[in-house]
Amino acid sequence: MKYVVTGGAGFIGSNLVDRLVSQNHEVHVIDNFTSGQKQNCNKSAIYHKYDISNTKNNKIFTKIMKGASIVFHTAALARVQLSILEPIKYETNNTLGTINILKAADEAKVKRLVYSASSSAYGDSCNLPLNENQQSKPLSPYAAQKYYGEIYCQMFTELFDIETVCLRYFNVFGENQNLGGPYATVVGIFLKQFEDGKPMTIFGDGKNKRDYTYVGDVIDANILASESPNVGNGEIINIGTGTNISVNELAGLIGEKKVYLKAIKEPKETLADITKAKSLLNWTPKVRLQDWIKNYKKTKKLK
Repeated sequence: MKYVVTGGAGFIGSNLVDRLVSQNHEVHVIDNFTSGQKQNCNKSAIYHKYDISNTKNNKIFTKIMKGASIVFHTAALARVQLSILEPIKYETNNTLGTINILKAADEAKVKRLVYSASSSAYGDSCNLPLNENQQSKPLSPYAAQKYYGEIYCQMFTELFDIETVCLRYFNVFGENQNLGGPYATVVGIFLKQFEDGKPMTIFGDGKNKRDYTYVGDVIDANILASESPNVGNGEIINIGTGTNISVNELAGLIGEKKVYLKAIKEPKETLADITKAKSLLNWTPKVRLQDWIKNYKKTKKLK
């Protein structure tokens, strides 16, 4: 089969490309390499270097998508704090880019689009675990943009009859995650700081809790969402573990040296209710953060 992955040189996208290639599919990647890495590229995939937010590229995207069964839309400028500092840049990429990809997918007669949504859409809710029926209260431009993408997916399904599914990821970690730079995840940042012999930087008191989800499990969810007959109507589905740990606990799994800085505005706690993922996708997470970090340190010979 033919698949298209936007952001396929990025963290989640590259893992998805590797999985699809391993299954002998024809895989096309659209990526402008803003946060994607060339070392993440799979030699068996076909890469198209374009900016998804450029509407002049829409016909090009339509051509790339012709004959594809599924589009996985993983491309986005991530990181909450950067979106606060550069809201227009993020809005252009994350909102206009999503609309551009949806329009091209519809014009190419793609059957289904699987959208990488974000648990940040929930905001700082006290009603835990977080379930998909709760009201969304985004606290940042990034969160609002990812939430708006869900609305657009549902709208395109209603107006143009293209099947869509929205997967709300909870703090993804794993292979190919950025260890440094502006787009690094907290797990990646801590690992890089530890490897460099520096203290891990914690904002606030470190008691904030997060639901950390392994990238391989996220890829499983994407594949299931692309195939399941139970979805396709713009469903919003949590992809988490149903467990969480504090930032202090995360740092403790990696090393001992820590430094505390002024707190930034972010949710106090996230915890996914994954009942819907189990029932609609028959999906359950398999890899624990604690086990992955232990194996990572062993592989890298870190003490």
